[in-house]
Amino acid sequence: MSVAYTIIDKYYPELNDLKRTLLIHSQQVAEKALLVAKNHPELDVDVTVLEVGALLHDIGIFKTWAPGIFCFGKAHYLMHGFIGAQLMRDEGLEVYARICERHTGTGLSGHVIKENQLPIPVKDYFPETLEEKIICYADKFYSKSHLDGVKTVEYVCKSLSKWGDENVIRFMEWHHLFG
Repeated sequence: MSVAYTIIDKYYPELNDLKRTLLIHSQQVAEKALLVAKNHPELDVDVTVLEVGALLHDIGIFKTWAPGIFCFGKAHYLMHGFIGAQLMRDEGLEVYARICERHTGTGLSGHVIKENQLPIPVKDYFPETLEEKIICYADKFYSKSHLDGVKTVEYVCKSLSKWGDENVIRFMEWHHLFG
């Protein structure tokens, strides 16, 4: 786990509102992900990958524009996962790069990327491993703009529905498996 905080400190050297937001949100996601692992030992997930991955999944937000959560970078906010993946690959941490790039929504399809002209390579970025899926699932319950709340399953489904029914179906499959 210390590797996660070392990397966070590298990219967020000052304790400011953005770093506090990132830390609180990422710790919430990590706690939820670890609870899934504890409640489902039959899944036999790698808890180290789960915890470190959850702590690093949003590492790229500082390069995006989302002033409501203290991000004043130039990239579109939807790029934060792809940016985080690039940072993790630069660190030689492919397993965490995959978590970063695959946690947005319930994953991004090449079709959505092309349709919205997102400046990332057009391909599918869906969680594949159990660890990727659990982190993506856990992330849906917490917002960086409302750090004191936990979203309901119903709220998550409603927010995912704007990206298509397949996102809600995927989330509900995870909820039945992990919830």
